[in-house]
Amino acid sequence: MSIQIEAVVELARKAGVAVMDIYQKDFAVYDKSDSSPLTEADMASHHILVEGLQALTPSIPVLSEESGEEVKAERLNWAEYWLIDPLDGTKEFIKKNGEFTVNIALVREGVAVLGVVYAPALDVMYWGEAAKGAWKQESSNAPVEIQVADVPQVATGWRVVGSRSHQSEKFKVFMNCLPEADIVAMGSSLKLCLVAEGKADLYPRLGPTSEWDTAAAHAVVLAAGGQVLEASTLKPLIYNSRPDTLLNPFFIVCPAISDYWKAAAEN
Repeated sequence: MSIQIEAVVELARKAGVAVMDIYQKDFAVYDKSDSSPLTEADMASHHILVEGLQALTPSIPVLSEESGEEVKAERLNWAEYWLIDPLDGTKEFIKKNGEFTVNIALVREGVAVLGVVYAPALDVMYWGEAAKGAWKQESSNAPVEIQVADVPQVATGWRVVGSRSHQSEKFKVFMNCLPEADIVAMGSSLKLCLVAEGKADLYPRLGPTSEWDTAAAHAVVLAAGGQVLEASTLKPLIYNSRPDTLLNPFFIVCPAISDYWKAAAEN
């Protein structure tokens, strides 16, 4: 089936409008079973995305962060499915710093082959598709094709993405291999997009994430010529391969493997 990525981009934009309607006023915050914050915006975006994707591609199932446990169990039987995070960066949303996203990915045989990431408060859209390239659009400006930067050939001058909300001890230890690096703080899946557009050279994620947190931006990184690798093996990160969890292993986002950080990642 041929999927028009433009339709997926517009769907992300529609969900973003619903999110912003809530963002711009006082909103209720609840607790999920894992005690992470859940806002009205999560569910508003969830319903728009699920209904929109089911209308766009009726034969392709949808797995959302907000899906029930039955759907999450069924995913193991799916070779192709939509993987969405209706509101990635809920903590950024609650802090009202704008660094939250709507994420839509198409996963095929474990690989994120198409992805759309929309930051509605910033009005910035990223999208990418395997073998077709990746783009960024800011507000009403024309889309610009993006690609990863060249890998630095010296130990200094690295631009490394770190989480604004979570910096693990493992991340701090990892950074000993690049002691003079410039740390670029960012929230949500926008961290991967910084590597995709060449504004960062490396994103070592050495803390917990879920598959819906990363798949859409992962597809953008791949389409922009980059890689997302399991940190311990430096093999490509794949989805829907672990029956007992939807958590990702620790991973590295990069244009290519570099000897400057390779040993630190594997350790």
